[in-house]
Amino acid sequence: MKKIILSAVVLSLALVSCNQKNKQEETVNPATENTDTETTTVKVDPNAFSVKDIVTDYLSLKNALTKDDSNGASSAGKKLVETLGKIDMKKLSGEQMKTYMDIADDVKEHAEHIGDNAGNLPHQREHFVLLSKDINDLVQTFGTEQKLYQDFCPMADEGKGAIWISEVKDIKNPYFGSEMLTCGSVRKEF
Repeated sequence: MKKIILSAVVLSLALVSCNQKNKQEETVNPATENTDTETTTVKVDPNAFSVKDIVTDYLSLKNALTKDDSNGASSAGKKLVETLGKIDMKKLSGEQMKTYMDIADDVKEHAEHIGDNAGNLPHQREHFVLLSKDINDLVQTFGTEQKLYQDFCPMADEGKGAIWISEVKDIKNPYFGSEMLTCGSVRKEF
């Protein structure tokens, strides 16, 4: 009985914390933000090279996680791996190709883990934290043709917080799905 009461109190505190975070307007200065990876901006002609298909598959994966759909996330992860194999890199310079390959290798690794773990939503979400950082780097480096948002959940990644990329301004949290669907805030617009 004590465990149930304690669990209810902890969940209530998490929800209150998340709701308060939602109400605060957050301004992020990329120059001062602490990130694990360094992003290099590479000039790419948008007519020559596009990461649109990669982003589309990532968004499908993200949307499956918001619905707690482990099988859908698995399918989207496999589709993302397939899409990465079809990207035409001939139009990239040597430096651009190296930058792309560094990011794409990580994207592929995390997408494979998500694809291979249908039924294990917590494991899929762990890899989604890292996948989202990689997709963020890809979008920052190579640009995007569509309006995207960088969202942030302070409760994700064991309380360390984590970003994700979204095509809609409304918060739909892929890290907690139905448990805390609106937890988070928009950090940046691409």
